[in-house]
Amino acid sequence: MKPSRIAVALLVLAGIAAFFVLDLGQYLSFEFLREQQAAIDRFYRENPATTIGAYFAVYVLVTALSLPGAAVMTLAGGALFGLVVGTVVVSFASTIGATLAFLVARFLFRDTVQRRFGRHLKAINAGIERDGALYLFFLRLVPAFPFFVINLVMGLTPMKTLTFFLVSQVGMLPGTIVYVNAGTQLAQIEAPGDILSPGLIGAFALLGAFPLLARWIQRAIQRRKALRGWPRPKRFDRNLIVIGAGSAGLVTSYIAAAVRAKVTLIEKGDMGGDCLNTGCVPSKALIRSAGYLHAISRHEAFGVRHAEATFDFAEVMERVQRVIATIEPHDSVERYEGLGVEVIQGEARLTGPWSVEVEGRTLTARHIVLATGARPSVPPIPGLDEVGYLTSDTIWELRENPGRLLVLGGGPIGCELSQAFHRLGAEVTLVEMADRILGIEDEDASDHLRRQFEAEGIRVLTGHRAVAFEREGDAKVALLEAEEGTTRLSFDRVLVAVGRQARTEGIGLEQVGVRVEEGRIWRDPFLRTSVPTIHAVGDCATRHQFTHAASHEAWHAAVNTLFANPFKRFRVDYSALPHSTYTEPEVARVGLSEAEARERGIEVEVTKYDLSGQDRAITEEGAVGFVKVLTRPGKDRILGATIVGEHAGEMITEFTLAMKHGIGLNGILGTIHPYPTLMEANKAVAGAWKRANAPEGVLRLVERWHRWRAG
Repeated sequence: MKPSRIAVALLVLAGIAAFFVLDLGQYLSFEFLREQQAAIDRFYRENPATTIGAYFAVYVLVTALSLPGAAVMTLAGGALFGLVVGTVVVSFASTIGATLAFLVARFLFRDTVQRRFGRHLKAINAGIERDGALYLFFLRLVPAFPFFVINLVMGLTPMKTLTFFLVSQVGMLPGTIVYVNAGTQLAQIEAPGDILSPGLIGAFALLGAFPLLARWIQRAIQRRKALRGWPRPKRFDRNLIVIGAGSAGLVTSYIAAAVRAKVTLIEKGDMGGDCLNTGCVPSKALIRSAGYLHAISRHEAFGVRHAEATFDFAEVMERVQRVIATIEPHDSVERYEGLGVEVIQGEARLTGPWSVEVEGRTLTARHIVLATGARPSVPPIPGLDEVGYLTSDTIWELRENPGRLLVLGGGPIGCELSQAFHRLGAEVTLVEMADRILGIEDEDASDHLRRQFEAEGIRVLTGHRAVAFEREGDAKVALLEAEEGTTRLSFDRVLVAVGRQARTEGIGLEQVGVRVEEGRIWRDPFLRTSVPTIHAVGDCATRHQFTHAASHEAWHAAVNTLFANPFKRFRVDYSALPHSTYTEPEVARVGLSEAEARERGIEVEVTKYDLSGQDRAITEEGAVGFVKVLTRPGKDRILGATIVGEHAGEMITEFTLAMKHGIGLNGILGTIHPYPTLMEANKAVAGAWKRANAPEGVLRLVERWHRWRAG
């Protein structure tokens, strides 16, 4: 650290140390000011300029050093100087002190912080440069945010000093007026009965109402800024426009129609979105056919001496299409029009905060919901286009066995399709960049699945990255890079399953001002985008790319748009959001994993039950896997649960229900489960937790009592 910085740091530390060592805080207490009120008032009348100057200097120093006592001094300013003079003095003193704290933090720490964490702070720095003044203004309006923390943190950002000073001056003014006014009323307390004076009650009521008022002002300013320059229609054609007829859009429209709102649903492709046409439905149909063939191959385990099956790959893929066609009417135009939804098939584009253009028509609505979904991500690997590739969207076009199938990506999609196609006769190699497959789960779960894959004959290459693809005559070759070197792998078809990216292009987001961050539509906890009349739901905006997550968000979007008011909105809660990977065994989780608990510094107690001893699993020849529950140490409150085993996706629902409604492991243990079912494993893990947390002292006393009773 430079000598000048060391000198400033020592000076600041000396000032803070002197404050606490000399117990100077006693002079900034309201009790001291009340005791000395008469003397201070007399001195103020005789020396007004000196009193104001001394008060001003002390206030600046206290604020600049981030010392406790600024709130009391603000109240004291009202008590000593009255509302007008007190507001002026406190306003400038607090702003100057805050700016000095800002400059000290910047001088001492900004370069170091930006140098060490600049990569992680890139998005924050960009946001500060773009909307820093607005962020600071909102923070200043809401007293819940400690002012000294705002001063120090803002000093580490690229915000200009003059901007910080001016915005702080304006942003802190409403709060200053409220606190100074309360101080003028506190000065009038001479007897206990004065506490109930109308003026004092009004001051405290204003003090309590200010945070609510500040939030209302914040929302009003934000809304006005976002909608500035856009003419608001005098009347709207409909209540709600929904763009995208996948799970999120369908559920939003369904709810809107159910409450008799006038809603229009726009879809440019197939109704039902990815889930029906290329995702959940076709993949589960394929997995079922593959699982049936695998069960026949294990006939001896079930006591059957001989069993075999022949199949036609094309017929299996046609069955997948038949399943889609059977479910398709549930999401059809006819059904939704019958429910009262206006359905328009065409390409929609935002033309304003309240307007959408589709098929040459301009539609208006009070609110718009974006539910445009996501598509498979395709990394820019050299040669990939030349060899040709499949994705989770296009693989359903296959009618011939893919032969040597190379799968890039060991996430849920890659794992599910790898196992399914292997069981249908493909020679599968699964390649994952990370050190294990299914990285969203704990290591014990992903290791269990890897062992199962390798036992079935699937080749799993973790720690490998595809860096190039080549053609050698009619042959196709992938170059896979790992720590030990580069491997050349021949294959027939390649499936790219490295993730999904939000569909955000071509719908007019930039023109209207809807912000996109990290490839997804930005939104607040109430699903509002940066344009408050436009909400976003589902895969185009969320990190939780599951159909049930989209439906969960859809309810919130419908309610928050159709019944919006200044006082109540519904924040989306993901704490009890389950997910499942439909491999064999299935892997399901709700809440925290052990890894997430460690990352967040949450201490947990882990209770695990091995399914090898579960009665129903044994009868099904599926006694593999485990049930694992995370709780607070010594408490039965469930923080997370992971299940690896048959029908894990069904079993996880009990833990989801328990977490959502605050039911602990004692509640699950006290619930009657039918025998024999796999769900008994949930009760068994609760019993294991109970035994581990048994009150040994009480049990010893009970043991003695039983011995006494036995004589």
